[in-house]
Amino acid sequence: MGDRLRLAVGMMGNAASLLLYAAPVLTFFRVIRKKSIEKFSCVPYICALSNCLLYTWYGLPVVSCKWENFPLVTINGLGILLESSFIIIYLVFAETRGKIKVGVTLLLVLLIVSITAGVSSFALRDHHSRKVLTGSVSLVGSVGMYGSPLVVMKQVIQTKSVEFMPFYLSFFSFLSSSLWLVYGLLGRDLFVAVCMINPCHLTFILL
Repeated sequence: MGDRLRLAVGMMGNAASLLLYAAPVLTFFRVIRKKSIEKFSCVPYICALSNCLLYTWYGLPVVSCKWENFPLVTINGLGILLESSFIIIYLVFAETRGKIKVGVTLLLVLLIVSITAGVSSFALRDHHSRKVLTGSVSLVGSVGMYGSPLVVMKQVIQTKSVEFMPFYLSFFSFLSSSLWLVYGLLGRDLFVAVCMINPCHLTFILL
């Protein structure tokens, strides 16, 4: 019964996360239509890509025991595709300075993920140690992803407009993080539960 409930919560988490990852689609349609990134920041999408890469790795049998965290692999794998698409579109329409900044940040993210995957694969020999390492790094990535809206909070307060921080993005983020919190608690996996605590987007919903 416990495993079925956890799987059900994981499926609901997948659905909410899919809506979260797909929420910026309208924003990027606007970017393509206007051929300009305007004042949108790429930071949230880079942080989201980092989070997806780390949690996909965390959910694979190399780190987790068999397929106990399969729902993490499916949704974060899809998240990698979506976030990569958004970043590519951003790079196409960004100015040269912006492209360089995004490129350097991406290289740093990929380096961290690669080092984490390499160490957990070849230097650590049991699932517990691999989960501790990957989960700890994922915690930092998750804080970056769910804290990245702070980049635009000042702009929202100054302009009294949530144009650059859509309500649905905040709502789906809060819903997704809440479901994954429950999923982690049901599986007694603190690295999933703690990483998904996300009060930041509740603040934006209230704004």
